[in-house]
Amino acid sequence: MGRTVALLNQKGGVGKTTVTLGLASAAAHRGDRVLVVDLDPQAAATWGLGVDPATAELSTADVLARTSAADAIVESGWSELIHLVPGSPDLQSREAGTPSRLRTALGQVAEGYTAILLDCPPSLGNLTTSALTAADHAVIVVEPSSLGLRGIGAVADLIDDVWDTHNAELELSGVIVNRVPAVSGEAERRYDELTRIVGKKAVWQPVVPQRVVLNQAIGERRAIHSYGSRSADVAASFDALWNRLRRTIR
Repeated sequence: MGRTVALLNQKGGVGKTTVTLGLASAAAHRGDRVLVVDLDPQAAATWGLGVDPATAELSTADVLARTSAADAIVESGWSELIHLVPGSPDLQSREAGTPSRLRTALGQVAEGYTAILLDCPPSLGNLTTSALTAADHAVIVVEPSSLGLRGIGAVADLIDDVWDTHNAELELSGVIVNRVPAVSGEAERRYDELTRIVGKKAVWQPVVPQRVVLNQAIGERRAIHSYGSRSADVAASFDALWNRLRRTIR
C-alpha cells in the first residue's frame, strides 16, 4: 500500500488542519518521519508548523507548476522529523492545473517518509482533485454538527470520480471525528447519523475531544504533544489515530 493520505472535507471549519497537525505531532512523538503538503491557499498548516508562508522561497503552487517537490521541502519549526511543502496564496491560480502533476512530484520523495499528509482546501475544486489523484488513501474529517456533516456525500462522490478518472489506487480509508464535546445530545445524534451514512467501521476511533488547548496550540504554533499533562487526552487520541493510520498505509 502507498503512504500518501489526503485529509479533506468541502466544508471549512471542521478542523482538517488541526487533525493534520495533530497526526504530524503524534508521528514525531513516536519517532516517525512525515511530510505535510499544504494545499490550502490560506496556508494555515504552514503557519501552524512555524513557517511563514510569506517568506517561503517555494511552495506547493511551484510544485504544481513543475518545480521538484524535493526543492520545495523545508523543515518545520516543530521537529526535524516533520517536513513541509508550504502553502501559498498562489495556489488559487493553480485551480486549473493538471491533476496528475502532484502525484508524479510526490512519488519522487515518498520513500523518505513514513507518511505524506495532504492538507486539502475547504472545497472540491482542482486542488482537492490533485490531492486525491496523488493520494493512496482519503480520510474525511468531520465534526458532529448538522453543518459539519453537510456535503459529506459530495466528498464521497468526488473520491469515486477521482478513482474512476485519475487514480484507481485511491481508497476512502476512513472518517475522523473532530471537536467532540464531553456531553452533547446533539453531537451524539450527529455521530449516529454519520455512522448511518458511512458505516460504523469507517469511523476511526477514538474521536478527537473538544479542548481549549487545541486552539491554543494552533495560536501558539506548537505541537499538541508539547503541552504535557494539559493535552494528555488529546495527544493520546492523536497517538491512537496515528497508529491506525500507520496500520492502514502499511
